Amino acid sequence: MATTKDYRDFILEQLSLLDNITCRAMMGEFLLYCDGVLFGGIYDNRLLVKKTESNKKYNMQEQIPYESAKPMYFVDDIDNKELLKEIVLETCKDLPKKK
Repeated sequence: MATTKDYRDFILEQLSLLDNITCRAMMGEFLLYCDGVLFGGIYDNRLLVKKTESNKKYNMQEQIPYESAKPMYFVDDIDNKELLKEIVLETCKDLPKKK
């Protein structure tokens, strides 16, 4: 099941407290970037972020975005914009910066 554009738009609105969020379509799903850093995506109407040392403290459930992919963390509290902002910033802190 591919992600709907309505769900994508909802997630982007929920991430509106962050500057420089961009979204790229990829095979029916959407990759999410913050300041050019790929931190997660929207897969089958689920917001998933990469697993990092800094975001372990949120105790998010692991899920597979698509077959043969590495596990990611499922963000289930998507209504809390402040928490979403914190999770994204913590996730990006451990990821390689754009060159």
